[in-house]
Amino acid sequence: EIAGLPNWVVALVAAGALAAALSTAAGLLLVISTSVAHDLLKRTFMPSISDKQELRYARISIFFAVLVAGYFGINPPAYVAQVVAFAFGLAAASFFPAIVLGIFHKRMNKEGAITGMVVGFSFTAAYIIYFRFLNPSADNAENWLFGISPEGIGTMGTILNLVSAYAVSIFTKDAPEEVQEIVENIRLPGEVKTIAS
Repeated sequence: EIAGLPNWVVALVAAGALAAALSTAAGLLLVISTSVAHDLLKRTFMPSISDKQELRYARISIFFAVLVAGYFGINPPAYVAQVVAFAFGLAAASFFPAIVLGIFHKRMNKEGAITGMVVGFSFTAAYIIYFRFLNPSADNAENWLFGISPEGIGTMGTILNLVSAYAVSIFTKDAPEEVQEIVENIRLPGEVKTIAS
């Protein structure tokens, strides 16, 4: 519209942007529902549920995820760039070390991964919540830990995750042999193919 383009061009651009946003949101909702229904409930807390019940829990989790996303869309906690920084910080502090250690440290076990994820996520989330919601008047460089803002604290959460996951994996039993073989195959796929052939 600013460039004076025809209405049909503006409509195509708007439709493309809307389609990209909807496809991303749909993918994220599917990941959330699968994580809750299959990974959390079926594989951990309720292994005897049927496929129909698993589908029901997936739909319920999508419903609540949409409500939470809608609320934060209407009442954003900060500017878009800040919210994205919070999300990436939380993701880095919880998932990144587990993925890296799972690939490059054969002794990494579920106890270490879970401990690291809980420590990293809890520290990062508590730091963000404290400075953004509980005590916003203290949200300045003088009060930040090592001068790190809430948008960048995911780095510290990642380091805490790495250290705690590694420490717990050392003091607990090793991952099962089949898991260690999978890790070895991921790390050296060319050599595995030559050995197999």
